[in-house]
Amino acid sequence: MIRKSIIAAACIATLVGCNSAKTKSATTGATNSSSTSMTTTVDGKNPAVVKYMSTITSEELKEQLYEYASDDMEGRMTGTPGQRKAVEYLKGKYEAMGVPGGAGEGAYYQAIPEEFFGKRKITSENVLAFIEGSEMPEEVLVLSAHLDHIGTKDGEIFNGADDDGSGTIALVEIAEAFKQAKEDGYGPKRSILFLHVTAEEIGLQGSRYYSENPVYPLANTIANLNVDMIGRIDPKREVKSNYVYLIGSDMLSQDLHDISEKANEMYVNMDLDYTYNGKDDPNRFYYRSDHYNFAKNNIPVIFYFNGTHEDYHRATDTPDKIEYDLYTERAQLIFATAWELANAENRPALK
Repeated sequence: MIRKSIIAAACIATLVGCNSAKTKSATTGATNSSSTSMTTTVDGKNPAVVKYMSTITSEELKEQLYEYASDDMEGRMTGTPGQRKAVEYLKGKYEAMGVPGGAGEGAYYQAIPEEFFGKRKITSENVLAFIEGSEMPEEVLVLSAHLDHIGTKDGEIFNGADDDGSGTIALVEIAEAFKQAKEDGYGPKRSILFLHVTAEEIGLQGSRYYSENPVYPLANTIANLNVDMIGRIDPKREVKSNYVYLIGSDMLSQDLHDISEKANEMYVNMDLDYTYNGKDDPNRFYYRSDHYNFAKNNIPVIFYFNGTHEDYHRATDTPDKIEYDLYTERAQLIFATAWELANAENRPALK
């Protein structure tokens, strides 16, 4: 962690110098303000990536997760008052950051009607926030996490801090980092949709609704990075904890896998564990989170996951159990990967 702080400080100093004296073309005299034209790097790193990913901190993740996975949210079961509080919380965060809604005309909610849920007499909503790209705004990278959990049982509140409070709050912090980058003149070339889906726990319903009623054409969706449980340690991995499971990265696109590997090597250097990366995995994790509704539409995906643990789907999945340093590194990895995808010359090619 000390080494990372030294590198980040050097990169930030370099970036400030670049910001304060924008280069001018020798032939045209035009100001160069491209988000990816920064010519100075430290150890091969883009200082902009280092600067903005360092704004994702353990302190902010912890503060927000304690709110989002509090008893006040009543377990965030789809269609309940607790889930309504959760979507209001997310809308308020994006409004406060100045990140526009992504559901059309600045709206944050994509309403899901009762008939979509079949026999369940409920309605719900996805929460969408959107940062428009500077050069290829019609191409969209989707970052997703499910906002719901399983509610209450026998008077106990199932807070769902890891599942999926961790993914939800990571998206909020990543969005804030991209918003700051855009304000500083380093916005992404492609657009980024922050998609908080409802009803994952009752059958991936929120992401299915979005995939069947996309706000942005699926043909223009370059990839989906889905974040579902990134705050804990799989008991199988306790001896070597600096890891995250990746699922799906090479199933539809080798380009996506290669970009993911490069981003990790350059900026975070975690152990990317592909133990569950297979359609024949007996746990069937590839089919069990919201990325699957993108993958089945031939959109390349990465599912970020820490594995299950003793508190999975129990009332003991609380914020005090989160490994905040590791959680932060995983969120920073997702930010760096999203940056590379949003600014790449070409979208990931399908196999």
